Amino acid sequence: MYGRKTEVSVGIFMIVGIACLIYLSVNLGQVALFGSDSYTISATFGSIEGLEVGTTVEIAGVPVGKVKRITLDENDAFVEMEINNGTKISDDTIASIRTKGVIGDKFVKLSPGGSEDFLEDHDSLMDTESAISLEELISKYIFDK
Repeated sequence: MYGRKTEVSVGIFMIVGIACLIYLSVNLGQVALFGSDSYTISATFGSIEGLEVGTTVEIAGVPVGKVKRITLDENDAFVEMEINNGTKISDDTIASIRTKGVIGDKFVKLSPGGSEDFLEDHDSLMDTESAISLEELISKYIFDK
């Protein structure tokens, strides 16, 4: 009596539920299914203390990308950043490691220059400013007096 109608209803309910899960996974996980909507640039820092993969990259406080990979290149930190398409980064931009708030998370701040030449996929930033270590500043202040 209920057999066929119930099975069809449950099947439709399951398909809709799975479609919703896929939609949420793609949107919340920011997964690009069809092509890439970003390009990669890199920068070399003397110190990136506290910076992690997935951290935001910002220009004027606006997120424009994220840190894709961090590796060690000789004695320096090599940081690859994924920048959203449509965001133009001039070749004289300065990349800095900054902290949100007094003791907040680290992020990469890009300070654009005045050049009209823009970076393309897999180009590198030449000017960087390393992270400032709060512990080093405090110990310097305490022990240098």
